Amino acid sequence: MALVPPYIASLQPYVTGRSIDDVRRETGLDRIVKLASNENPLGPSPLAVEAIARAAHDCHRYPDGGVRLREALSRKFGVPLKNITVGSGSEGIMQTIVRTFLLDGDEVLTSAGTFTGIRVLSEGRGVSFRTVPLDGWRFDLPGIAASITDRTKIVYLANPNNPTGTMFTSAEFDEFYAQVPERVLIILDEAYFEYAAGHPDYPDSLRYRYDNAITLRTFSKVHGLAGVRLGYGFAHESLISYLERVRLPFEPSSLAVAAGVAAIEDEEFVTRSVETNARERRRLTRELSLLGYPPVPSEANFLLIPDAAWLAPDLLKRGVIVRPMNSFGLPECVRITVGAPEENEVLLECLSRILTTESQLQPA
Repeated sequence: MALVPPYIASLQPYVTGRSIDDVRRETGLDRIVKLASNENPLGPSPLAVEAIARAAHDCHRYPDGGVRLREALSRKFGVPLKNITVGSGSEGIMQTIVRTFLLDGDEVLTSAGTFTGIRVLSEGRGVSFRTVPLDGWRFDLPGIAASITDRTKIVYLANPNNPTGTMFTSAEFDEFYAQVPERVLIILDEAYFEYAAGHPDYPDSLRYRYDNAITLRTFSKVHGLAGVRLGYGFAHESLISYLERVRLPFEPSSLAVAAGVAAIEDEEFVTRSVETNARERRRLTRELSLLGYPPVPSEANFLLIPDAAWLAPDLLKRGVIVRPMNSFGLPECVRITVGAPEENEVLLECLSRILTTESQLQPA
């Protein structure tokens, strides 16, 4: 008898970005700039940090199952409690979705070059996982719609997409949705929602309220709470009721809930984070283009650089961590988080030195 199912034995796990401590030990450098994991360079919401400190005194008590956070989200977005779920990051909710709705013989359909967590979760369930090629670094929504079969149970859409940073528009989503059978669940992963929300053509999924759509958002990005693992989702009450039956009873943690409730109220921090990102993203786009490596136009807090994978090892030697895209199926690309101004300055200085050295080594 096999110890594990064959689909688990053959599963390729999610590959995380390199940590600062790991790179410091490897290089011996004191200054390490991490621009690999799309974290908020401004740090966590100050109000959330204060709330965590207060909540720590009661961490011998079990959490409330996210009730207080759901109530805060209900007030914030004007959504009834029965339409809200919470979990340990948006990935935690995604895992609950996979456990709740996928049956043997079902399949998950999405785009190539998107968040690899959905692949790991799907293949870890032992269901078919299919992708449609990107179209100019963007989701090919017509191609995905045309690829839906009788076995398709879930379609995963990330908007903006990680790692390309591109987004599809309201008109494109409307046309796509008209072709999706009602029996197919659509996961709308909006982890980078706040960075794109100001775009006039961004299809904020809360405006749709479709019965077969599940919106996922996170506190890991703009709120700066990646380390506490906290996410939330919106969906029709029938879908939420099924998710609540499967979700771990004490998820998320009491410290995460306290942080999330406070972060929702920290509107000044969110505004500053979005504005800083927009300003620095424009700067990096301009400077990288001048260096000969124009990034894919992005609506998120990172930039995808085509034909630049060779730069990652040289940057790492200089203490700058960026993300090679091998595990995302884009081996020629590198993804760079938009950092704080001083971090971006270090990146650009290192890139300039690397490219200058490279040009000097080329034969005349």
